[in-house]
Amino acid sequence: MTSGLTKRQTILVADDHPVFRRGLVQILEEQFPRARLIEAGNGSEALIAVHEHKPTIAILDVDMPKRNGLEVAAEIRRRGLSIAVVILTMHDNEEFFNRAMDIGVMGYLLKDSVVSEITSCLQTVSAGRHYYTPSLGEYWVRRDQNKQQQKSIQVGLSALTPTERNILKLIAGNKTTREIAEDLFISPKTVENHRSNIAGKLGLRGNNAVLRFALENKSRL
Repeated sequence: MTSGLTKRQTILVADDHPVFRRGLVQILEEQFPRARLIEAGNGSEALIAVHEHKPTIAILDVDMPKRNGLEVAAEIRRRGLSIAVVILTMHDNEEFFNRAMDIGVMGYLLKDSVVSEITSCLQTVSAGRHYYTPSLGEYWVRRDQNKQQQKSIQVGLSALTPTERNILKLIAGNKTTREIAEDLFISPKTVENHRSNIAGKLGLRGNNAVLRFALENKSRL
């Protein structure tokens, strides 16, 4: 039984294990008979194939020699190519997952589930949507929560006055209230008022919450 894509595709399959690569290509030939299949055995060959054949989808093993899958994906993005990249990996690893998403890959599949998921994955990414092995859903949820948190932090920081932001920088430098007051030629009471306003705008509660926030977000200040 075949499952068509929305249009005729050129699909690159890059993996340094010949048996696995050939098996995957055979599955794709059965599922997508109109697709043009290209093979590569390492990262360098994959980039040559990208240049010569201009695939619409690139399936990349993350552990390839001569440039791994993430490096190839990053180079594809650097060149500004409109290729839907799918990463294949044996590693159920959140750091790898986030690195891949940061690069801009559209699909992320664990190799032990590729046979059952490759059809759905390619149909999804060819339509411009992300696909990842369902067991990795918690990674996506945490990633989305982190993005929302970072957005909230940026909104909070943008609400601070220049003086409040300056005080937050000094707090991040482990300055005490008295030291900040002396640096800015204001009273300690005024510094405390500013700290209270900062906490309110950033939604911070509890002892040392402002200090903890300042230290964790020092590079943003």
